[in-house]
Amino acid sequence: MTISAAVAERPPRTAPLWLLALITFSGTLAMHIFVPALPEAGRDLGAGVAAMQMTMSVYIFGLAVGQLLYGPLSDRFGRRSILTIGLVIYAGAGLWAAFAPDVNTLITLRLLQALGGCSGLVIGRAIVRDTGLAKEAARRLALMNLMVAIGPGAAPLLGSALTTAFGWRSIFFALAGLGAVNLLFTWLLLPETHSPAGSAHVGKLARNYGRLLRSPAFLGYALGGGCATTSIYGFIAASPFIFTHQLGRPDYEVGIYLAIQISGIWLGSMAASRLIPKMSIDRLMVGANLASVLAALFFLAVILFGHLSVPLVVGPMFFFAVGAGIASPAALGQAISINPAVIGSASGLYGFSQMAVGAVCTAVAGFGSNPALAAAIVLVAAGLIAQGSFWMALRSRDRMAGAD
Repeated sequence: MTISAAVAERPPRTAPLWLLALITFSGTLAMHIFVPALPEAGRDLGAGVAAMQMTMSVYIFGLAVGQLLYGPLSDRFGRRSILTIGLVIYAGAGLWAAFAPDVNTLITLRLLQALGGCSGLVIGRAIVRDTGLAKEAARRLALMNLMVAIGPGAAPLLGSALTTAFGWRSIFFALAGLGAVNLLFTWLLLPETHSPAGSAHVGKLARNYGRLLRSPAFLGYALGGGCATTSIYGFIAASPFIFTHQLGRPDYEVGIYLAIQISGIWLGSMAASRLIPKMSIDRLMVGANLASVLAALFFLAVILFGHLSVPLVVGPMFFFAVGAGIASPAALGQAISINPAVIGSASGLYGFSQMAVGAVCTAVAGFGSNPALAAAIVLVAAGLIAQGSFWMALRSRDRMAGAD
């Protein structure tokens, strides 16, 4: 047996699943944990609503760009080295942000923090695929995603507790500490799971992206999926100002209301897992998004008729989240099935489009003096764009099927 054959048959080195979940969890945790602190941080830094919401927009933008960068970089130079660099950036930017003297500095550091945190988001899942055969990798990914999903629900509550007890800057000390712990565990426990490849992979990735960007079906699913799901980030960023400024609720309650909303996404995801085997994915996707649009329209009507209250904010947004939770896996599944030869590139580009839409929606929701009205308009517009994009994708796939 040759040396190369022996190496090929050698079982892949394993990586602790809890560590992969932790580094993946860290990237999205930093997005949600700061939301309840936005009003206090704005008062401390003398910044307005739009400027503080920009700290969320740039973070989401950083996650979007990072998903396009870290995949090919880790293919070229190896998982462990690129992840280590990302974690150093994440921890360093978090520590620096704790001492930010003004909102512009904070915005810049949030972008750097996102670009670092995205390393775990992308490479953690790549390592799972590296270290297992198909069925085992699928099982570990599902288990890891279940652990990671705790983050969006727990993060607002943790952010509220830290802000109430120690002030908003304590959040960034905590995130810097988490980055340092991740870095230490990565250095001690995480093996290299992917041999560095040649530079040709980057050129191949660019060609794959080009093919996907020329596909109306993929663009329809990707744009529609982003508008149907991550448009909710616009409401999440505006929610502290809706509840505290417009409804007069204390800062610590914001995390509770956001946790209720995030539970809607969980419920929608569970419902999708039950419904997808029983009905057309396309019908499920379009129907779920339609339910979200109706919830957003109800929320907008509440504002326009002057009946804004905590129940009439939390209620419709919960149902919007359920629709988003159902539509998300359906849209992703359809998008990556457009071209089975480029599933990895499709997944990365889809993730980029989701985060890009979320960043735009968050930025637009910061305009004007009425955060609730701005958020409702963003959600309605995004939902309608999603419906149109899904119909464009369906028509394109029907034409492709007819041509075959």
